[in-house]
Amino acid sequence: MKLPYEWQIGLCYTRASKRTTGNGFISFIALVSMSGIALGVAALIVVLSVMNGFQKEVRDRMLSVLAHVEIFSPTGSMPDWQLSAQEARKNHEAEVIGAAPYAEAQALLTRQGAVSGVALRGVEPSLEPQVSDIGKEMRSGSLNALKPGEFGIVLGADLATNLGVMDGDKITLVAPESTITPAGIMPRLKQFTVVGIFESGHYEYDSTLALISIQDAQALFRQPAPTGVRLRLKDMQRAPEVARQLSHTLSGDLYIRDWTQQNKTWFSAVQIEKRMMFIILTLIIAVAAFNLVSSLVMTVTDKQADIAILRTLGAQHGSIMKIFVVQGVTIGFTGTAIGVTLGCLIAWSIPWLVPLIEQLFHVQFLPPSVYFISELPSELVASDVIRIDVIAFLLSSLATLYPSWRGAKVRPAEALRYE
Repeated sequence: MKLPYEWQIGLCYTRASKRTTGNGFISFIALVSMSGIALGVAALIVVLSVMNGFQKEVRDRMLSVLAHVEIFSPTGSMPDWQLSAQEARKNHEAEVIGAAPYAEAQALLTRQGAVSGVALRGVEPSLEPQVSDIGKEMRSGSLNALKPGEFGIVLGADLATNLGVMDGDKITLVAPESTITPAGIMPRLKQFTVVGIFESGHYEYDSTLALISIQDAQALFRQPAPTGVRLRLKDMQRAPEVARQLSHTLSGDLYIRDWTQQNKTWFSAVQIEKRMMFIILTLIIAVAAFNLVSSLVMTVTDKQADIAILRTLGAQHGSIMKIFVVQGVTIGFTGTAIGVTLGCLIAWSIPWLVPLIEQLFHVQFLPPSVYFISELPSELVASDVIRIDVIAFLLSSLATLYPSWRGAKVRPAEALRYE
């Protein structure tokens, strides 16, 4: 099908060379504008993909230790946790795939002068694998070694290093509650045996979390029942919605929180950082769009004689505008398409491309001694790519309005006066 003459002329101007236009500089500026849009789009896609990868990596490591939803009593004791677990499973059978009780408290661990504050969690070893992956991340020992009455303890890898302990070593736990004796108020001490060390890859939990048997935790902290029950969902992204629904369906006076609430500050900071990077890198595309304005204005100036001839042949203002809009939109669309293709290829190849570069140049971008991960993650999200594509195309389209309007205002008599 034959294209309208506005499209034919606009496309001709887009791919024009010095031989056909007499001015190769204008074509060079158009090429620079196209390249700027492509590089801006590609950079934005790669940066957002890497940030998504970091967020997913940290989130997965958090959730290897945390449950998706926690249900607990304001009194600190939940004797009917089985009932709450059954109600959660019954009301959300398609969502809830695991439930386990827990007891939680703060304590101090000491050994040979080394002292560390810890978040002490009492767990049921047979049920804990339903709600967390700690059992799969044991560097040594096993969760099954946490037997009631034997006072065994499982430590995070960094916590064990700070205290200088290994499997089989003895360690003293200092409970926050005191005991009144004839000699006065004495701290409550209990000796535990290290029966395992886990490594989740998340420094906060590897350095502050310790696990003991839930029966030992209840005896140590004088709790008549577990603190609450932890749930794992089939889809962790639905945790906030499921938590809201549980607040209306569970019986009793209970508190409910999901994993996004437990780490709300961190996730908010990541979202703000991602939003700011998006704005900053979008400015690169905006600069390229301004270059496109310059390119089109120069084209209009260079083509005044052609515009005048078209006007004398009967071309309307709208047709002249359409010619330069087609030229600018074509440049913008081509640059956006190249940028999306390049950005997606780079983002997709980062997991193997970065190690290859490190091996070739003998460098390491993420030293394990500084960062908690040693490989650069990347997650390409379709919604981000679509949003970037739309914004880049809109900016390049808007950049055509002023030059095309200026081209339509050219007066044939004045343009042809000196021709």
